[in-house]
Amino acid sequence: MMLESELHTAGKEAAPRTRTLEVAEFLRARRPQLLEDWQRVMRTLHPERETQTTWLLDHMPQLLGVLADLIDHGPEAPLTDVPDEHAMSRLDGGFDLGQVSVEYALLRKCILRRLETEKALPAPGELERMEDALDRIVTRTMTSFSQGRQRILQALDRMTRAALDSPSVDSLPSRLLTVLVESALSVDSAALLLVEGDRLVVRAAEGLGASDALGISMDLNEGFMGEAGAQRQPMALRSASTDPRVVLPALKQEGLRAVYVVPLLEGEHLLGVAYMSSRTAFVFSEADTLLFRTMAQRATAHLVHARLQARERQAHTDAQRSLSQLDALLSSTPMGIALLDRDLRYVRINQAMADINGHTKEAHLGRRFQDMAPVTAVETFEPLFQRLMDTGESGDAFEFTIPGDARTFQASFHPVRGPDDTVQGLSCTVVDVTHHKQAEAVLQRAVDFREQLMAVVGHDLRNPLNAINASAFLLSRAEELEPAERRAVDRIRNATARMGRMITDILDFARSRLGGGIPVARQQMDLAEVCQAALEELQVSAPQRALLFDTSGDTRGCWDPDRVSQVLGNLVANALQHGQEDRPVRVSVRGGAREVVLDVHNVGEPIAPALMSRLFDPFKSMPSAAPQPDLARKKRSLGLGLYIVSQIVGVHGGRVEVRSTREDGTRFTVHWPRQEG
Repeated sequence: MMLESELHTAGKEAAPRTRTLEVAEFLRARRPQLLEDWQRVMRTLHPERETQTTWLLDHMPQLLGVLADLIDHGPEAPLTDVPDEHAMSRLDGGFDLGQVSVEYALLRKCILRRLETEKALPAPGELERMEDALDRIVTRTMTSFSQGRQRILQALDRMTRAALDSPSVDSLPSRLLTVLVESALSVDSAALLLVEGDRLVVRAAEGLGASDALGISMDLNEGFMGEAGAQRQPMALRSASTDPRVVLPALKQEGLRAVYVVPLLEGEHLLGVAYMSSRTAFVFSEADTLLFRTMAQRATAHLVHARLQARERQAHTDAQRSLSQLDALLSSTPMGIALLDRDLRYVRINQAMADINGHTKEAHLGRRFQDMAPVTAVETFEPLFQRLMDTGESGDAFEFTIPGDARTFQASFHPVRGPDDTVQGLSCTVVDVTHHKQAEAVLQRAVDFREQLMAVVGHDLRNPLNAINASAFLLSRAEELEPAERRAVDRIRNATARMGRMITDILDFARSRLGGGIPVARQQMDLAEVCQAALEELQVSAPQRALLFDTSGDTRGCWDPDRVSQVLGNLVANALQHGQEDRPVRVSVRGGAREVVLDVHNVGEPIAPALMSRLFDPFKSMPSAAPQPDLARKKRSLGLGLYIVSQIVGVHGGRVEVRSTREDGTRFTVHWPRQEG
């Protein structure tokens, strides 16, 4: 109320001393309203900064207080550092000198408009004192702003010159740090710590303790340095030597005071931190911290650029080395290799491919396929090349010959894709397979001869074997045979039965390998009845072994009864051969909804895991842990029985499963579909 009465009586009753205080008191009393007015006009002037919440006020409340003090004490009053700090803040915020000048002009208008709005009449001379005080503040701010910008420009220019000759990543930090220290005031030491893995390592140091600091490392999140890096914000200390957050020995020297840390950031990625320290100052000036931050940002840019250049040089070196190795590989390989572009022009070719085409390597480059390859190859492959590039498919194992050349070649073609997955060309590989084809023909003739011989031998052995079997049968009917003679006749009959099964396996193998396949004659039958009859015949040939049989469910279907008996015979023979002689062989037949399952189980040494993958291959050996006298007997098998089983079951549309463990024994399970698969 006192201020309001004084303003209404200004120029009439107030004494001169009182009039000199009125505008100053008005500024103090109306500071919230003046700040609100000033923020409103500044937002209108700078709409692009609307999202920033603190830039408007900044130092303006303190500046109004400084302005009021200067009006109170006159032109001889000392000016504080607030205008300098405001200048550095605006310089750091990206303002130019004209914008700083405009904001002071707007402040002046806001004060005058508020005086006019409230009808406050300053005493004579007070507005002039306010103008003089405001001019002092503006001049100080402009001067600090210009000097600060000049220092920054000079320092940045020096940093640019330090990095002009593209120094290495190892030497660049030391150069930049030297410029930084020489450009800042009140700095006794400074260092750059770079992120290496999960550590911060001192890679450059200048000033006090620099030689001892180099190479020292700390955890990435350790101490004050780690805290500044984690928060991605500059941080300051007032007394480094006594602060427990300081872990670097170089900063714990006695008497060390101010420390200012700036993170080096590439976007959000932390490259390291830079710090400066002082023995004389507890707090660095705004000008020094702004300069340090600006130079740290420029140092970061130089470091990133140097690293990119180093990676580029390394990538170029690696690429050249890879190309040299590729050229050496292409030159030494006997395989013909070429790369064609979309127009079927040769981009790269090795000597082997050039020799096949009958031209030099150099003559191929840039020329079309149709101009360099043999005519027959062009007619055969050029339409194929176009189709492969249009569809993106690959072409493998094309065999061809060249007229007048006895050699045989095999070619493969694959589309070459770019980074965007589009087909940019075609790779061609050609191999001389003449020797392979010749060896393959010789091998095939040998295989054909072997299989034909087996078929002939198997067929021709049946007649004498039948004669032996018939004679043994007649002898077994004779009543005057002694027991020893009868046992000898039984052994003859059992041996001929085994030989008959072996001959049948040989003939079936020959049919399957010579292309005829194993013939089957399907008919309606009861699988359980057929298996029981076959098992009774097997029991006669092995009276000393126990063969157990059980059945369940509907076991009728459409199969070849002779082939079913052959499958059961081979499986039971395998079980008798490899099972324990004092344990029975169990056979079961179970009828299901869509199939009938035949199961043959024996107890004995389990099948070796290495053999499982080739169990049904022909002519394999079956390792056994049987005693030595039995081992010779167990190895007399041709190794065709299980192969024939798999072929017969496959023709019927079924499958065979095997499980073999030491605890549960060995079990062959045959699935017979009721209908043809």
